[in-house]
Amino acid sequence: MIEGILIGLQTALSFKNILMVMMGCFFGTIIGMLPGLGPMTAIALMITITYGFEPATGLILMAGVYYGAVFGGSTSSILINAPGVPGTVATSFDGYPMAQQGKAGKALAIAAYSSFAGGTISAIFLLFAAPSLSKVSLAFRSPDYFALMVLGLTAVSAFSSKGQFLKAMMMVILGLMLATVGQDSLSDITRFTFNNMNLTDGISFVLVVMATFAMSEALTIILKGKDPSRATEQISLSKLGSIKLDKDERNKMLKSIPRSSVLGFLIGVLPGAGATIASFLAYGMERNYVKEDEKKLFGKGSVHGLAAPETANNAACSGSFVPLLTLGIPGSGTTAVMLGALLGFGIQPGPRLYMTNPEIFWSVIMSMYIGMVILLILNLPLIPYIARVLATPKNFLIPLILFFSVTGIYLMSFNNFDIFLMIGIAVLATFLRLYNFPMPPLILAFVLGGLMEENLRRSLLISNGSFNFLWDRPLTAVILVFTISIISWQIYSSFKKKK
Repeated sequence: MIEGILIGLQTALSFKNILMVMMGCFFGTIIGMLPGLGPMTAIALMITITYGFEPATGLILMAGVYYGAVFGGSTSSILINAPGVPGTVATSFDGYPMAQQGKAGKALAIAAYSSFAGGTISAIFLLFAAPSLSKVSLAFRSPDYFALMVLGLTAVSAFSSKGQFLKAMMMVILGLMLATVGQDSLSDITRFTFNNMNLTDGISFVLVVMATFAMSEALTIILKGKDPSRATEQISLSKLGSIKLDKDERNKMLKSIPRSSVLGFLIGVLPGAGATIASFLAYGMERNYVKEDEKKLFGKGSVHGLAAPETANNAACSGSFVPLLTLGIPGSGTTAVMLGALLGFGIQPGPRLYMTNPEIFWSVIMSMYIGMVILLILNLPLIPYIARVLATPKNFLIPLILFFSVTGIYLMSFNNFDIFLMIGIAVLATFLRLYNFPMPPLILAFVLGGLMEENLRRSLLISNGSFNFLWDRPLTAVILVFTISIISWQIYSSFKKKK
């Protein structure tokens, strides 16, 4: 391994590769800030550029774009409640309220430090554990994934304020319903499409996010006739852009970052899970760990609630390289594009990659740490200037949010139907928000719904229609017991409060 690390350092620290890391991080951050666009689109565009490079250089550039986009995606989530990439949706739950309280600089700083820490810790994990963790990826089967998705749904309690649990569950059901629209992946039967070909492929996740967060936020401000963040107008721009964290905020981050890094990395290792699910699970887990008085702050500008998902999504990015490099299995849509690029270079990822092409395997890992340092250096000095976005008058800001929302969706599919569908969902979301229905449970259920159904049906096929799969595998049983324990504790805690 020492020899591999030295080869990786020698390759990654060459002038050309450091330049590629810097370029990837810079363009990734810019793309991540633009709502609707994501790392998958950026990497797809980079493939044509990288064919003139050596395989290691090309992969280093694409990896830089990948974690740069996730790093930068938090900016639009925090400032205008429009997640730049799916993995930063959970960041907006507490980042946006914090910005509305005049703490935009702090929120961006917390996101930057958490991203750096999550990416760095997971890069170290990847360095030492990548070959052995490939066995963990192979150990997971459909029943285990189903149990993991059920565990993920327990995070609904993290998104429901006191007395709002029923509303949160209603939004979960709506999210699961939206997830069933389109062609069934196992039987190819179309469902709930109303004979409309545009719905055959289902509803895009980015479309739902942009409609329920960015566009509905703009419509809510218009309907209320006043800017809910007008309190921030009284705050000076210098304070708005302050990035100084006090001792209490640093202590909270130090508690959240280690556990969220571990969780994010492990979720990233699982093929098909990805940064979005990791951030949701980290957010829910963090709320279960903190004290009662801290739980009340979730959704209102909690440091724990911002640091946890932002750490986890960056850790998951590094984790997703484990199945890609060691098994040749893409852990997410973005790494699937990168797999295509590797095959285009004539490189076959798999268990023998770190023996046959050690310069590729180890240089990508070493470049991740270099990339995290570059991202921190790039982003921290810009925070006071980026935070000034909140000082933009709402007459200019609202049209910009609507423009980015519509443009982002159209560039994904070049289909006018998606724009009309987004407007329809945004109107419904605005109506629900006016009656205090929480949006995060809908997004969580929409993310997990398709994966839950697919893995449940596969498990039932394997067990010939029997539900024995829930306890036949020890791993499935352990995850479900853990889930039941969390639910039982929540019920016990609620009864204890009432008494």
